[in-house]
Amino acid sequence: MPRTDPGAPLIIATRASELALRQARQVQHALEARGVASELKTYRTSGDKHLDEPLSAIGGKGLFTRELESDLAKGKVQLCVHSLKDLPTESPRGLEIVALLAREDPRDALIVSSVVGVDSLDELPPGSRVGTSSLRRRAQLLARRHDLEVVELRGNVPTRLKKVDDGHVHAAILAAAGLHRLGVSQRISSYLDAPDWLPAAGQGAIAIQIRIDDDVTRAAVEPLADAETMLDTRAERAFLAALEGGCQVPIGALAGPSQTGRTLWGLLADVTGKRLVRGQLPLDLSEPELTGVRLANDLRHRGGNEILDSLRRAAHFPAPQPE
Repeated sequence: MPRTDPGAPLIIATRASELALRQARQVQHALEARGVASELKTYRTSGDKHLDEPLSAIGGKGLFTRELESDLAKGKVQLCVHSLKDLPTESPRGLEIVALLAREDPRDALIVSSVVGVDSLDELPPGSRVGTSSLRRRAQLLARRHDLEVVELRGNVPTRLKKVDDGHVHAAILAAAGLHRLGVSQRISSYLDAPDWLPAAGQGAIAIQIRIDDDVTRAAVEPLADAETMLDTRAERAFLAALEGGCQVPIGALAGPSQTGRTLWGLLADVTGKRLVRGQLPLDLSEPELTGVRLANDLRHRGGNEILDSLRRAAHFPAPQPE
């Protein structure tokens, strides 16, 4: 049932990982600055409890959000805080994303082991093992450097960094936003810049999800929304949705400033990186979703439909894990 007491602290649902907690605290501090009290409620999700099992064996969709959203729907919490890139383009029935905080750096970042002694992707020696759990990153890696070995890399950010340090991989690719929020930016060897390398749709944005019928909570959190982030990610997620893209389709998207105003860039690839189609369109500021749909249709007509058909026929791919 909707919250009726505007004076009671908001209960914020968050995963218990350090990165998720820092994101939730960012929302908490923003609410506090507006005089709104809140408390955090932490969750170990199904995905968190099976970190050593292949995600293909335990299912992908909702593994890291199901418990939070279930309690939100039941009124046990008033809002959930998520990384936007981890959320499907359609919210569960009765729930809605009502605000995004100002976006952190949306780029991917390369972490290279100190023993390798290079700083960029192009400098990595042939045969280097590069860790990622993302099909999008895998595809772009292999398209750019087919001589590298891509290794499945699971775990939270500290775990992934430790696997680089321990020599499990020579390098890893992670979201720059998470590294910044955890205060480990010094580990970044180089950034992977758009449009040559595209992040996941919504990467770097913190999403606030509430019940559709909870007007009291809506009034408290809607003022936290960053207009530019909302605009850009609406286009990115419409592009993703129009390609029927989930975590098992290598899709990259980013909207942002360009020499001609704001632009939406997008790509679609197969998992081997051998087939990759790119495109861009000026961002329609009045209807950003329309830009996303138009760009998706453009990519479909230039080979994207064949890529999507091949992915549907392929064996099941493991879903990536949130960082």
